[in-house]
Amino acid sequence: MALIGRLFVVAFAFLLACFVAGIIVVGAVLYPEISNLPDAPIDQNAIDVVLGFGFIFISGFALLPALIIVLVTEAFDIRSVLAYAVGGAIVGAACYLGLVPFDPDTMHFEGIVRRHMEIMTGAGIVAGLVYWLVAGRTAGAWRAPSRPSRPPPLPSQSRPQP
Repeated sequence: MALIGRLFVVAFAFLLACFVAGIIVVGAVLYPEISNLPDAPIDQNAIDVVLGFGFIFISGFALLPALIIVLVTEAFDIRSVLAYAVGGAIVGAACYLGLVPFDPDTMHFEGIVRRHMEIMTGAGIVAGLVYWLVAGRTAGAWRAPSRPSRPPPLPSQSRPQP
């Protein structure tokens, strides 16, 4: 029963981390364009649509690499915030490199934009920290045996003498 509850916590933490990463990616990619806009107000519906697509984009590409990180941390009871930050950086970099064309003849990625790589890696780090806040601090706790409701009986040799 604890495993089923843990699966819900992991799924919620993953979705929340993807939402935060999507906000970071969309905000960082759109920042140069937004800063060049005139003083006219920005349509809130357009921002909502862009954030929604950013969330879907991040969660779709990050699912498999993030699942690997989650399985490793749950299996080995890794609860370190640094492990989740590094794991998030790896997932963010993997998501970006998954979109960049790779030339197998030269073993080289073609067209890496350094700024975009930094944005995705930074968003992955923040997503890893958000995941740690929600679910990572208790990784592997579902396997811990439950405490007995009563203390165990004392052995017959240790009974107090009247």
